[in-house]
Amino acid sequence: MKPGMDRALSTLQSLLDADDITSELYVRAHGDHLILACEVDEMDSGEPVLEDRIRLTRLSNTRWGLSVRRHTQRWEQTPFTGSMEEMVDTICSFMQHLVVPY
Repeated sequence: MKPGMDRALSTLQSLLDADDITSELYVRAHGDHLILACEVDEMDSGEPVLEDRIRLTRLSNTRWGLSVRRHTQRWEQTPFTGSMEEMVDTICSFMQHLVVPY
């Protein structure tokens, strides 16, 4: 894990846990990215699996960029950037459909 990402991961998980909309999300670090995933049931087996939904990319020590996972499994950047708190607020305000469990 890159330096500082463990603290960023912990901070993001705390922010997500504080809101009902995002409290069931899981966070993992991958390079300069924090990836948010939801637990969903796999169609064939019915077993729960984690499905990546949103990615925050560290742009600087205090700024993050927001991307969403497309149906093609590729990440699409959005125009949203800001502090981690602002990104969580953006997720709760504009991207509820991506983070609520099905």
